[in-house]
Amino acid sequence: MAAAPVVVAGGEPSATVVAEIVEKSATAALVTGPDARLCGILTERDVVRRLAFRAVSDTPVRDVMTAPVMTIAEDDYLYHAIARMRRFKLRHMPVVDAAGKPVGMLHLDTALAAASSRMVSQIDRLTQEGTVHGMREIKSAQVDLAQQLFDDNVPVPTIQSLLTHINRDIHRRVVEMNLRALKEEGKGDPPVPFAFIVMGSGGRGENFLYPDQDNGFILDDYPDADHSRIDAWFIDLAERVTRDLDAVGFPYCNGYVMATNPVWRKTISQWKGQVAGWLRRRNTVALRLSDIFFDFRSCYGAPDLAADLRAFVTDAVAGNASFLKDMYRDDEDYGVALGWFGRFITVKDDPDHDGTINMKHSGTLPLVQSIRLLALREGIPATSTCDRLRDLHDAGVLDAAEFDYLTNAFQEITFVLLRQQIDDFGAGRNVGNYVHPDTLNERERDELVDAFKAIKRLLDRVRGEVTGDVF
Repeated sequence: MAAAPVVVAGGEPSATVVAEIVEKSATAALVTGPDARLCGILTERDVVRRLAFRAVSDTPVRDVMTAPVMTIAEDDYLYHAIARMRRFKLRHMPVVDAAGKPVGMLHLDTALAAASSRMVSQIDRLTQEGTVHGMREIKSAQVDLAQQLFDDNVPVPTIQSLLTHINRDIHRRVVEMNLRALKEEGKGDPPVPFAFIVMGSGGRGENFLYPDQDNGFILDDYPDADHSRIDAWFIDLAERVTRDLDAVGFPYCNGYVMATNPVWRKTISQWKGQVAGWLRRRNTVALRLSDIFFDFRSCYGAPDLAADLRAFVTDAVAGNASFLKDMYRDDEDYGVALGWFGRFITVKDDPDHDGTINMKHSGTLPLVQSIRLLALREGIPATSTCDRLRDLHDAGVLDAAEFDYLTNAFQEITFVLLRQQIDDFGAGRNVGNYVHPDTLNERERDELVDAFKAIKRLLDRVRGEVTGDVF
């Protein structure tokens, strides 16, 4: 984006604003309210249509600006901005920060010049209409996008981040579609504010090609007397959302980790009580529910509810040595697929995958879970593995060598796994997590061995620090 060329208060005289636009050779002025949030825009077209025949030059710009104004967030993806400007025939779009304050301007011609021709060809496929059919088309376009980025040597964690962003956007649009439907059916708006959250790889920003559903609701508190009415409304919404996500291409979760399950649909106070209960009981069920939940992230609704719950979880778990020890014990069955003399440990008890490496159970999971434990212990609120690695390094928990080894390990394992999933899809096979060692060249085998060794060292360290076991 470029810097915002002209930013003015809504009470500024129109003539003054037009003069500033001319002086700075700008194409528009962004208009802010008393809180400095963007509230409108004055374009050349507005000047011609609304001001050209007015004799009063001190007309406040708020009276002639275009409002509301379409914007893009500064941390959004370029393809979203391009698609939106093309769809609504906009030459430029203001860029705002999280508080809604203008921080820059994006021009369509500049954005198109920055995007590769292959990316532009994908934009229409990735921004279909907000129907189940349209979003199914977006989901199917992800494989081509992943292949394109993979061929361009984009780091796989970056590809995962983009795939997750697209998936979260689909989730958001499915929720919005069903909110409209409920209102049109006379069932009204949400009875209380809520946040729709995703968990697991979606919460960490680490989706591969075909994640299933892991979602829930955080509801604002309401009187107990209203429970039947309010919960029934959100059950209806949850059933519609999970049904449409399944139709789009996010299969129902076999473990029932969905907002239709009351375990994952609670008020903010109930969520805090449930988490506190998990921390006290620490039985197998509580530990596994915690393992699923701790990577949650909001993708729609009231962000303050999710932020409040994230702060509660971070504070409650940090330094809770007994709980972290039990979490480690529950996860310790997941080890790396590396045996004596650097030989791979392959699947033996599954005829369909005999001789392969389960890259999820014996690769990503041991790393993700160990880094999560260290991050929780240190009170680090980040959810993505890469962000946790960086924050642990910044906090002095990981030295430079450990940080490099583990970062490279994560990149190598995700590289091998994503390539296999793309190949499986192209060959018409089931897309899963299994890679045969024979598909790796000598360099890749060596790098995968090094990755597993780095994770094994991490597992040994975490076991010693969390459990006190030396051997």
